[in-house]
Amino acid sequence: MSQILIRNSAVVNEGEIKYKDVLISNGLIEKIEDSITPKGNVREIDATGLHLLPGVIDDQVHFREPGLTHKATIGTEARAAVAGGTTTFMEMPNTNPPALTQEILEEKYAIAAATSVANYSFFMGVANDNSDEVLRTNDRKRDVCGVKIFMGSSTGNMLVDNYLTLNKIFSESELLIATHCEDERVIKANKEKYPNADNASYHPLIRDVEACFESSFSAVQLAKKYNTRLHILHISTAKELQLFTNMFPLKDKRITSEVCVHHLHFTADDYATYGNLIKCNPAIKAAENKKALWEGLLDDRLDIIATDHAPHTWEEKQQPYQQAPAGVPLVQHALLLMLQYVKEGRLSIEKVAEKMSHAPAQCFQINNRGYIREGYYADLVLVNMAQSYTVSKQNILYKCGWSPFEGHSFPATVNYTLVNGNVVYEQGKINDTVRGQRLTFDR
Repeated sequence: MSQILIRNSAVVNEGEIKYKDVLISNGLIEKIEDSITPKGNVREIDATGLHLLPGVIDDQVHFREPGLTHKATIGTEARAAVAGGTTTFMEMPNTNPPALTQEILEEKYAIAAATSVANYSFFMGVANDNSDEVLRTNDRKRDVCGVKIFMGSSTGNMLVDNYLTLNKIFSESELLIATHCEDERVIKANKEKYPNADNASYHPLIRDVEACFESSFSAVQLAKKYNTRLHILHISTAKELQLFTNMFPLKDKRITSEVCVHHLHFTADDYATYGNLIKCNPAIKAAENKKALWEGLLDDRLDIIATDHAPHTWEEKQQPYQQAPAGVPLVQHALLLMLQYVKEGRLSIEKVAEKMSHAPAQCFQINNRGYIREGYYADLVLVNMAQSYTVSKQNILYKCGWSPFEGHSFPATVNYTLVNGNVVYEQGKINDTVRGQRLTFDR
């Protein structure tokens, strides 16, 4: 593997911006210095005017393979990910068949090894009747990102509502447990209140604040009871923020949280424009929740920014509200959206690197990724904060072929993405010869 020298970049890392040269050798960052003189066969990238960030680590995606490949595949969505500066993903178990056995889990890893241009890991799924199989993952905690429990129904019919199962997993799992939290009893009662719900504006009324809070509260109580390492996904309400703390650093937290880009961007008012296109679980809610989520993100009660990338076909989304599936394709445009908020002064670019790269690496204890450090894997993204990028049918790489951001112009552009020292995305083109690596964990 030849070396790559990135010259004159504004390196965004660990709360600072420094103008540096970065030398990459054999997939790793070898040197970070003010000026580096190359030796031998070195490809040089002039990054003058560009910011160099650690590649985004998205801890929650749904790439739909196996079984739902009319919506997406691991290969297609990984291509979209790197085009948006995401170098690493962790994928959810609600495929067909769901990843409820070690054998099915390994089949997903084999698909990724053959087709993914990005780095990858996969969650082990929990059902009401597979707790012994889930606990076999304790022996593999160094090469599986975590255990996923749907404490609320979503795509894939994997609701876990048996408290014997929940107590067994929370008390005995040695891996991080990630949860989707929505209380099914509250949702059922709300559906009875709105029997004639016929458009997506009802979605935040049916899957409401109380449904989220009650389920998240239950998960936190279980985690505190057993001192479980708990990570609650896609927080969407102001009320849930009282369950999390910023009183000590991330490395010392046993209970952590994630917020998704669509909950930071859209509000319930946007259903009038987008309808089912932004129908997702948990629902996008009233504007006061978005305001509170931003406050929680900036004061570190919310630890990670992710996407919950969940594609469905255009035709599926055009069905009546109650039949249309929940989920939004987001992984290609998540970083650009956060950089838009940087330009608007909502947060700093250093905070983007922290919440989208550093924090996921620390939260999941990923080996040697998520930072721009000597000796770490060269998972990097070069962005131009002065060049706009307009989303169009021609540049959307999701297999589903659509995005709620179609026609939107972001005020920044991803110019290069590197995965393990390989340039996988360059000025609009994907290098399909590259394959990502399976993540390993320091546990």
